[in-house]
Amino acid sequence: MRLPSSAVEHGAARVAVLGAGSWGTTFAKVLADGGADVLIWARRREVAHEITETHRNSGYLPGINLPPNLRGHDSLEHVLAGAEQVYLSVPSQSLRSNLASIRDILPPEVPVVSLMKGVERGTGLRMSEVIEQELGIDRDRIAAVSGPNLALEIAKREPTAAVVASASHETAVAVATVASNDYFRSFVNTDVIGTEFGGVLKNLIAVAVGIADGVGYGENTKASIITRGLVELSAFAVAFGARPETMIGLAGLGDLIATCESPLSRNNTAGRLLGQGYGFEQVIAQMNQTAEGLASVGPILELAATRGVSMPIVAQVARVLEGTLDPRELAPHLATDSDEPQPE
Repeated sequence: MRLPSSAVEHGAARVAVLGAGSWGTTFAKVLADGGADVLIWARRREVAHEITETHRNSGYLPGINLPPNLRGHDSLEHVLAGAEQVYLSVPSQSLRSNLASIRDILPPEVPVVSLMKGVERGTGLRMSEVIEQELGIDRDRIAAVSGPNLALEIAKREPTAAVVASASHETAVAVATVASNDYFRSFVNTDVIGTEFGGVLKNLIAVAVGIADGVGYGENTKASIITRGLVELSAFAVAFGARPETMIGLAGLGDLIATCESPLSRNNTAGRLLGQGYGFEQVIAQMNQTAEGLASVGPILELAATRGVSMPIVAQVARVLEGTLDPRELAPHLATDSDEPQPE
């Protein structure tokens, strides 16, 4: 595996980012602000042109200036040519089809980094598992990034941290070295399962908090959902092999707080619209960007059932999405499997 060259170590890496939405563009900016030479793939030519010529992506990051060492292109071949690291930021449910498009043009031996937070419908696979399966590459080449990372705040250079997880510590360090700058610090771990599931599950709890907010419930309700939600996501992740300490780190508790509390969170926004009485299709129509939590509710509950993990808050979100539960009935005191007092 081609890791890390002196160019990477000194911040002059040639990096490809696939996906020019808000998060893909923001992370490309993080990489460029760290000194990397970044090419970002945009499906639409006009978006790629705007990024290159005006250093803006006004459709997704209005008012944000992009660095000159970040350029866009609509050709996958052009973006991937010579890349030393490849970052993926496409909707989780279209990841497999996007991977099929790059399988034969991916530079050999380079790290492939997931910036996505979801599980695949139908298979229940995490994004790193889809990457490994579809590209046929060794898992030591794959990394995942997660943490309290609201795109617009980072694009404005507000300080934050993230974690880079890989089965290979060497790969995690190589990616974290490039994905760090004076306002964005990347830590490392080798718990890919916990890091990825933390990023997925906090979205579901954020939808629940958004629903409570949309209904008009106050801080007690939302704090209770967040706290009990942490219990749910921790139990689920550990049942699938995650380390408990990961769930109280950046990819677990850190991401949970940011996503549940901020109006910048797409999943919180989707939940708030549901709480205000909008139906699922109406919420999708109003949102300019993907709220991964909505697509992950079903697959996560299916996975939970295979390990006997109880997830009452997520189950309530599923019922709201189905239209079988009034949003006003979603509350933490209802989110138990029994009327008997339960241990915390």
